[in-house]
Amino acid sequence: MRVAVAGCCHGELDKIYETLALAERRGPGQIDLLLCCGDFQAVRNEADLRCMAVPAKYRHMQTFYRYYSGEKKAPVLTIFIGGNHEASNHLQELPYGGWVAPNIYYLGLAGVVKYRGVRIGGISGIFKSHDYRKGHFECPPYTPATIRSIYHVRNIEVYKLKQLKQPMDIFLSHDWPRSIYHYGNKKQLLKTKSFFRQEVENNTLGSPAASELLEHLKPAYWFSAHLHVKFAALMQHQAKDKGQTGKKTKFLALDKCLPHRDFLQVIEIEHDPSAPDYLEYDIEWLTILRATNDLINVTGRLWNMPENNGLHTRWDYTATEEAMNEVLEKLNHDLKVPCNFSVTAACYDPSKPQTQVQLVHRINPQTTEFCAQLGITDINVRLQKAKEEQQLCGEYEEQDDVESNNSGEDPSEYNTDTSALSSINPDEIMLDEEEEDEDSLVSAHSDMNTPSVEPSSDQASDFSGSFSDVRILPGSMAVSSDDTLGSPLGREGKPGEAVDSGDGKDLPEVTLKRLSDEHEPEPRKKIKRRNQAIYAAVDDDDAA
Repeated sequence: MRVAVAGCCHGELDKIYETLALAERRGPGQIDLLLCCGDFQAVRNEADLRCMAVPAKYRHMQTFYRYYSGEKKAPVLTIFIGGNHEASNHLQELPYGGWVAPNIYYLGLAGVVKYRGVRIGGISGIFKSHDYRKGHFECPPYTPATIRSIYHVRNIEVYKLKQLKQPMDIFLSHDWPRSIYHYGNKKQLLKTKSFFRQEVENNTLGSPAASELLEHLKPAYWFSAHLHVKFAALMQHQAKDKGQTGKKTKFLALDKCLPHRDFLQVIEIEHDPSAPDYLEYDIEWLTILRATNDLINVTGRLWNMPENNGLHTRWDYTATEEAMNEVLEKLNHDLKVPCNFSVTAACYDPSKPQTQVQLVHRINPQTTEFCAQLGITDINVRLQKAKEEQQLCGEYEEQDDVESNNSGEDPSEYNTDTSALSSINPDEIMLDEEEEDEDSLVSAHSDMNTPSVEPSSDQASDFSGSFSDVRILPGSMAVSSDDTLGSPLGREGKPGEAVDSGDGKDLPEVTLKRLSDEHEPEPRKKIKRRNQAIYAAVDDDDAA
């Protein structure tokens, strides 16, 4: 099965699908599936634009609304996760996933589905330590604080994903798992993005929550975006038992959709020829959703997940065979994802701009149907009830502001905020100074006492060929001998030795670029900031 992977989409669906058509003309066959790693920007109308956490000058309608209205249809099944620049009010309607347009499926806050027997999981948003242990309390209309906190990863989603036991083929995240850069060519990465050096050296670049999931799930492939650079790595996991071979994860991060950027990769994925060619729910994931339904939290208060510490009556929510059979019975043994997309908001009309479209907290019929069938609670229904009881939108939003501004005092399993970049990235979207939460900035010199993935001693020697179906990975994506000074990765797991790039070098190179005569954006002017000497980091919302 030919699978295309895209980095930050930024609403450029037309350009991405045009590039896929080019790949099909140049390649050995049609593309069966498109995976998008966040910043998808499913913007339906002007109200959705106001819910996207970017400065006003970056709020462009782009082309998604044409697919939402039915004017166009995605030529290939498209699955995506959320990033940190999204129409958050739209995605909030589908916390468990659903169709945002015909043939375009959102995985939800976290989710797992199957397509042609390939198991695909993902988690939306980016990591921010001071919001990680809060519930999903945000709802439209958003405040300047909640329009940014809504896309921050929460511990409940990570906790659910850590209940999974069955093998994972593909996993998507927007930000990178922390420490993954130790498994690829750090020298080339830092040459391309020199402002990452401090975070890489301090091991603070990336998400510790994603790193935790990488270590637990051990998927065959992990795809990310967010940092606007192409980077490949191979992680050799340690085997559980002696004598066994540990699993390997092939990691690939991609750039944003712009001309002359590496934003798209096409790879061959083994699939089950006997499996149906439509999207299916994953029975283990559905069972976990049902089991963890009582853990839903729609407050801004900090809380911890159940664990075996004597304080909780239950801490294991893994799916048993009996529980999975019960869910199958509820679904009448039909795991097909229904094609039940429906328009829930007015669509943008270029001939009739609506600058004053009302922002409404909607209940999506897809979510209602899914929850009723599975017997779980729609988070948005719970939120609306909390609002009616005057327990949320006034009290908790104020609480959120206080907690966000004093995040350094919050006890957390992750004691620093790792989604920030310590140096200004000239390639990223900057929020205006008055919108920044200055107190949430964290120095990149902080000690890291959080779980992280460390390179194993047994590293495979050839991984570049696996990402060379349409476009061969540059030779720089393999760790070279002069790159090992700062990297523990080496050939055959021995520090200080190089990784052979294998026979991928003999494959034909076909460059895939965005089909557009659009010019690169002009370099952004550096913004002078108050107390510049104090802050060594840029807030996570400044990173696209």
